[in-house]
Amino acid sequence: MQSKTQIKTIFNCTLERAFKSPMLCDITKIHTGFGLMPRVTHCTEDSDWGKIGGSRKVFMKKNLMFKGGEAALDTVLERIENEYWKIEISDFKFFAMGFTKFQGEWTTKEIDIDRTEVLYAYTLFSKSLLAYPFHWFITKVFWKIYMKHVLENVRKLAYSEAPYLHK
Repeated sequence: MQSKTQIKTIFNCTLERAFKSPMLCDITKIHTGFGLMPRVTHCTEDSDWGKIGGSRKVFMKKNLMFKGGEAALDTVLERIENEYWKIEISDFKFFAMGFTKFQGEWTTKEIDIDRTEVLYAYTLFSKSLLAYPFHWFITKVFWKIYMKHVLENVRKLAYSEAPYLHK
């Protein structure tokens, strides 16, 4: 079973900044925590992050829902330069409410000089038909709110021309 949600917005910056900032900037400035979602503290084993097939282990801060430490594995599934990213979050080390993996997509399209359309989408997967109504609700309500928080953090990094940590 899967459920999907997405957000479309305009970034007033170059296509390159809108494309690279969410994946290649400092993840701790993007996933800063929100509600029950703990903030990312750091990543390890990320030397090939940003390349197709590249991965990284993600670590998160302790909170009421998570003991802290290693949380998941991020993997780059697709990268079309200045157009499209597809990543997968899997191998959860925390209570994931029955979800088995998440797939995120970030699509960019230049519409004018320093104006870029961004389509940010997530598909959340589970194997439980019984839990589908709950998973649909989490995707369409909580996860969409969380995505808006993340999107605004990416926008700040893109506008401030924050350095890329990966290639």
